[in-house]
Amino acid sequence: MSETGLGRREMLGATGVAACGLALSACGSGGAEAKPNLKGRVLAKTADVPVGGGKLIEDLRVVVTQPTQGVFKAFSSACTHKGCQVSTPRDNVIRCACHGSEFATDSGKALKGPATAPLASFVVKVEGDGIVVA
Repeated sequence: MSETGLGRREMLGATGVAACGLALSACGSGGAEAKPNLKGRVLAKTADVPVGGGKLIEDLRVVVTQPTQGVFKAFSSACTHKGCQVSTPRDNVIRCACHGSEFATDSGKALKGPATAPLASFVVKVEGDGIVVA
């Protein structure tokens, strides 16, 4: 027992809880990150996003998709399992090379684990030939 009346296990447990409170991204958030504020930002040109696929914008950590002709979606490129960056979408699937998770290009929904949560989404609109965060 320490001077505080707590045993070794209690002290270690309290330390772990405090550490998680300071660094939530490392303790159980599944690698999910807060969405950056990209409002008004042009993410990509419509011509650069193929139907059934998409474009990975690495520096913004965003993936833009076109699941069907003229419909554009945008999602965080951080996999909800451990935060790895997903790959460029193909065949209407966004894949994470780290652990094999797959997500739908039309909704960001997890299709195959280990990820179970959907990718964080952004509302986008087309302005001229650009895909812009609304």
